[in-house]
Amino acid sequence: MDRLSPISEMKPGDDPVPVTKKVFVKTFGCQMNVYDSERMSEALAAHGYAGAASPEGADLVVLNTCHIRERAAEKVYSELGKLREMKAARRDEGGAMQVVVAGCVAQAEGAEISARAPVVDVVVGPQSYHRLPELLAEAQETGRRIVETRFPEEEKFSALPERLIARATNGGATSEANIPNAPRALAAASAFLTVQEGCDKFCTFCVVPYTRGAEYSRKVTDLAAETRRLVARGTREITLLGQNVNGYHGEGPDGESWSLAKLIRHLAEIEGVERLRYTTSHPRDMTEDLIAAHRDEAKLMPFLHLPVQSGSDRILAAMNRKHTAREYLSLMQRIRDARPDIAISTDIIVGFPGETDKDFKATLALVEEINCAQAYSFKYSPRPGTPAAKIDDQVAEQVKAERLAQLQALLDSQQTRFNASCVGRTMPVLFERKGRHAGQLVGRSPYLQLVHADAAPDLLGRIVSVEIAAAGQNSLAGVIAAA
Repeated sequence: MDRLSPISEMKPGDDPVPVTKKVFVKTFGCQMNVYDSERMSEALAAHGYAGAASPEGADLVVLNTCHIRERAAEKVYSELGKLREMKAARRDEGGAMQVVVAGCVAQAEGAEISARAPVVDVVVGPQSYHRLPELLAEAQETGRRIVETRFPEEEKFSALPERLIARATNGGATSEANIPNAPRALAAASAFLTVQEGCDKFCTFCVVPYTRGAEYSRKVTDLAAETRRLVARGTREITLLGQNVNGYHGEGPDGESWSLAKLIRHLAEIEGVERLRYTTSHPRDMTEDLIAAHRDEAKLMPFLHLPVQSGSDRILAAMNRKHTAREYLSLMQRIRDARPDIAISTDIIVGFPGETDKDFKATLALVEEINCAQAYSFKYSPRPGTPAAKIDDQVAEQVKAERLAQLQALLDSQQTRFNASCVGRTMPVLFERKGRHAGQLVGRSPYLQLVHADAAPDLLGRIVSVEIAAAGQNSLAGVIAAA
């Protein structure tokens, strides 16, 4: 394999780099990792890599890892075991395969991964993935395993190539075939856009400040330019991403620091943007101008994911959340006053060290008051290097499992009830992909629910009025409304 040159920008209209290699990227965890995987794929496409449907036969396999979920590292090593056999088989056949571990597990455990898994050629943290082509070349040229987990001073987004664009050739749709090197996600009607990274909150259970670093917000002009490129390729809905996205404070074109609310209003003015969302937020940064944006900006969807984590003030203090249960509920009321039809989603951890039955009952009581449309609930699991992992009073696994089951039963009933309330309503649905059955399309409602409907394929990528006819716990079924 030839040495890879440093990353260069691929601009609209440039001739594509000839495809000489194939890459398979497997993404674990959050939406931020989905975005990062897209950008890694684009950086590699600029160096002759095309997407592969599976790791078999790929010249490069990238595992983009997440450290939030339980047993994250064990899952990575399980995948690496399978790749070790594939790599050996390729070598026996006279070929070669490179293996990369990227993301937050790479950042937290880079040296250990390199020592424990010789199959890995490159370990790269989320702040350095823009250097991946260079690191791959270095690994091949020197024969050494590379670990790059620094927090470099340069701004990685400016070092990445521009997002690949295919101009419309068939009524505004963007086809994967228009971009020979493009990853599959480039044709999506809905896309992620990272606007902020890192977190300064230091919740005692969380590894993000240690794997993603301090809070950093991208410039408004850069985000607006990337949004225009997304719209040009057929994207209609954009989800703004950040570990603490409502703490956004990027530099605006006027040289001043802009809030997330101001950024949302600015992006909403871009022609072709039809829907905006954002995630994930912290209650302490839910400012009045952002609440007002939910009231005033029609393109901002009536759905808010706002993690609370616990209903016990004692546990919230131990988590270093810096808000109480009552303050969270007061915030919910202000948001609902501003946007009465808003649906709420949240995150909840059960079994945090020291959690008693009384603390857990407080969480159940809080959930009853919130009345979630969706929610994510987890058993607490220690993360190496976090303060909570050092607390002696860990809750027994069986107790955590029992509490989680009880909480999820309540959350499931709320979600089912919310979905049932949508039956008979007509909703605008953005169709994103074909369904399992012939003639069926699948899209998202304003409340982020999956919606299935029989529809013509030319409605893909469009927002269509759908009358909801039936509801399940996890999705809705509807029919195209009469014009």
